[in-house]
Amino acid sequence: MGNKGANGKSLLRSDATQKLMAFGTLIVLVIVFSLASPNFLKFNNIVSIILSTAVNGVLAVGVTFVIVTGGIDLSIGTTMTFASVIGGVLISFWKLPVIVGVLGALAAGALVGLISGTIIAKLKMPPFIATLGMMMVTKGLSLVISGTKPIYFNEAKAYGKIAMGSVLGQIIPGFNIPNAVIIFLLMSVAASLILTKTSLGRYDFALGSNEEATRLSGINVDKWKMAIYALSGLFCGIAGILMSSRLNSAQPALGQGYELEAIAAVVIGGTSLNGGEGTILGTVIGAFIMSVLTNGLRILSVKQEWQTVVIGIVVIFAVYADLLRRRNK
Repeated sequence: MGNKGANGKSLLRSDATQKLMAFGTLIVLVIVFSLASPNFLKFNNIVSIILSTAVNGVLAVGVTFVIVTGGIDLSIGTTMTFASVIGGVLISFWKLPVIVGVLGALAAGALVGLISGTIIAKLKMPPFIATLGMMMVTKGLSLVISGTKPIYFNEAKAYGKIAMGSVLGQIIPGFNIPNAVIIFLLMSVAASLILTKTSLGRYDFALGSNEEATRLSGINVDKWKMAIYALSGLFCGIAGILMSSRLNSAQPALGQGYELEAIAAVVIGGTSLNGGEGTILGTVIGAFIMSVLTNGLRILSVKQEWQTVVIGIVVIFAVYADLLRRRNK
């Protein structure tokens, strides 16, 4: 019992240390980019960072559930796009109310996640292969359904206010925080409660720690795995709504590549790719690190191709740091 308690305390210290390191990294990046360019801390740029974090952060929060199981979802970026296209079709093509389009986008995201989870759980296909295939499927469907052209929401003025309006600004004059930020924070709190206070969260960690032991204990592993991937898909739907609302259009060619930044944010925040551990707070910090890094490189006029190189290096470093953490436990 003593060893168990000591290991538990060690794990808690490890998680706390990882969060502190991630937060320290975020502070260092902000300081470095602020010194490197006077434009970094300008109000408009800060708003841009927060808005981009809202989209990538929602994706990262959703895929945290999947990674905690020891799985992976490479389709989250294109699922986000697919959900936004479905919403665009319902609102702009079929002239249905905005709420119907929003619900349609959420349903589309959850359905894609459910299909991925079903393939993984029932067909026993590796998550990497299943979600890679789903990434191609949703990418193709987005282009087919939209006719390869953007779908604009010009006639649905309310849709743009989902992300770019400000409920707080209406309540407190001058306090114009975009709704996208509020939605991101609310989704993060909801995800944290689900992960720490519900049966889905408990089984999520159990699957990542030892799936076979969980199965032998009488838990319907397949059902919970499908539910977890569907939940991740639902978050993709939310991200798709925020993205398309911010752009006032559903862009069918967008999406691929977002999964790498989201997964990197999750790993930087302390969630292990081997499963069994992770927190939503860590993921949120990781999402801000990725957004600040991307924005800072852009502010410094680093070429797009070199930005991609840097992001790739960060992903490799984050995974290697995860391996080191696992070895030291």
